[in-house]
Amino acid sequence: MNAPRAYRIAILECDTPVPAVVARQGTYGDIFKKFLDRGVAAGGAASVESHIVTCNVVLGEEYPNLDGLDALLLTGSKHDSFADEPWILGLLDYVRSAHQKGKRMVGICFGHQIICRALGGKVQRSPGGWEVSVCKFDLTDVGQKLLGKKEMSLHQMHRDAVLELPPNFQNLGSSDRCAIQGSYLPDQILTVQAHPEFSDFIMSEILSMRHAQGIFSDDLYKDASERSTLPHDGDFFSASVWKFLLEPSP
Repeated sequence: MNAPRAYRIAILECDTPVPAVVARQGTYGDIFKKFLDRGVAAGGAASVESHIVTCNVVLGEEYPNLDGLDALLLTGSKHDSFADEPWILGLLDYVRSAHQKGKRMVGICFGHQIICRALGGKVQRSPGGWEVSVCKFDLTDVGQKLLGKKEMSLHQMHRDAVLELPPNFQNLGSSDRCAIQGSYLPDQILTVQAHPEFSDFIMSEILSMRHAQGIFSDDLYKDASERSTLPHDGDFFSASVWKFLLEPSP
């Protein structure tokens, strides 16, 4: 029997979850480790042994050495991807360096926006406003070929969006509120605007907090809460992430 393939991934934590989520499920590094494990269980990777390191880029932790990595995964965040805070500018530089070295990258929500911004796209407030809780979006021809579905349902939590993709990037899908639901650059980049790692517990905690803060209106909170427990394709997308990461380069 062949030994499992070792695959080295750095999870770049771009935020810290709300306190109730940290208490039950840990940091975003912990949440994404479990997310990736579910993708293996869902058939996305056969005979692979993942070696994962985490780095909280907001807190200024030292970035992992790119030469020791196969891939990066950038998490979501409450911060604005178009801001010019020092840690965001440093993250943009790191992404560009990773791309130059040919490292595969996966971006989730804020991570999707950061990767696109770093490589020449445009990110800003979304003209469609907030898109939250479990939502369905249509896949483009490229998305359908890559993912094997015509549409996907995933948790969403964003009011920022990629408005223009970087050169040579392909759009994965669109919804009524967000025209660019993900991006793909063959053998290099896979991003999604949604949160495939979210559970109904994570979503409900964020909804409750933002409703209490006055960010979400009563109507938005009620509608989103009713959709928070709907079935979604999170584990399927995790399996798709693994297939992308392990696909042989041409």
